[in-house]
Amino acid sequence: MNPNGKFSALVKKAATDCGFDLSGIASVGEFEELAYFPQWIAAGRAGEMKYLESRNDAGELRRASLRSVFPWAQSVVVCAINYNTAHPHSTQVNDPNRGWISRYAWSREDYHDSVLRRVRELEAKLKELVGNETSIQTRSYVDTGPVIERVYAKYAGVGWLGKNTCLINQKVGSWLFLGVIVTSLELTPDLPAADRCGTCTRCIDACPTQALGSPYELDSNKCISYLTIEKRGTIPEELRAGMGHQVFGCDICQDVCPWNRKAPSTDKPEFEPREGLVNPVLGWLAEISEEEFREKFRSSPVKRAKHSGIRRNALIAIGNSGNRSHIPIVERASEDPDPLISEVAIWAKRRLQEQR
Repeated sequence: MNPNGKFSALVKKAATDCGFDLSGIASVGEFEELAYFPQWIAAGRAGEMKYLESRNDAGELRRASLRSVFPWAQSVVVCAINYNTAHPHSTQVNDPNRGWISRYAWSREDYHDSVLRRVRELEAKLKELVGNETSIQTRSYVDTGPVIERVYAKYAGVGWLGKNTCLINQKVGSWLFLGVIVTSLELTPDLPAADRCGTCTRCIDACPTQALGSPYELDSNKCISYLTIEKRGTIPEELRAGMGHQVFGCDICQDVCPWNRKAPSTDKPEFEPREGLVNPVLGWLAEISEEEFREKFRSSPVKRAKHSGIRRNALIAIGNSGNRSHIPIVERASEDPDPLISEVAIWAKRRLQEQR
């Protein structure tokens, strides 16, 4: 089956009807970014994220070749939804009593669920358009599966890959959640989006831990998002000062991007923040109980950092705050039975005492 451009337009119209702000279609190809992925993994740039190293029976990285996983795959429908809310950027806030949770994790519902619900709705509409559901194969993903979504988003014309490695759309910016449908349908692909970063290096210059060593290359081992979410155990001391007040994720390289200066706010209520998650109180997070952590962050991406990880991150932020009124908190934490917490609390107290 080889549907024409009109059919592809119907698919994108259906994506809009499902609540997506942007959509496009890419063919399943051996794109240069996918060819680079094995080199990135081999260089150790993925840190401890072993799930990125998942391989097929032939020993090939699953995310590097979609057809090696799904031989029937012909096209990828890529959808994007804006999650930006009308709140200040992390670079505009400097309160020594408060930390920063990445904007994408503020929402009242886990974005995986809300976006996947729309993707599944679109998947059903796609099969309805074909008229014979058994004649096509599909798989839907939101941040899961053997798909590097942002690469396919580029070739679907949804946006370009910026120097900070994020997907950027000329009209919407980069505050985007992506969902994809891999299909056996041979749909008419869109043209790749043009790279509009130009000579700008704001994201590279602004990264406090120098995770962006050069344009379009990210070293996860130095990335604050990786350190606060994926990294288990202790965080190297030489990176702690650069983490600033970040306690879950990091928005700095997007905050400074010129394409986000006039980024529109979302009209989706489920992406509005939960109470207390915009600039959360550091003392609260440093001493949050496991029970309260489970309750407060139920159905939230923040759960991924785990209870000890959030406390660790909050204590590092306290150490960076320069606010000596936090010393009683770090003194209590230095007696914590968890050696991870006690070690970082001792570091935080020493750092506060040094910042006179």
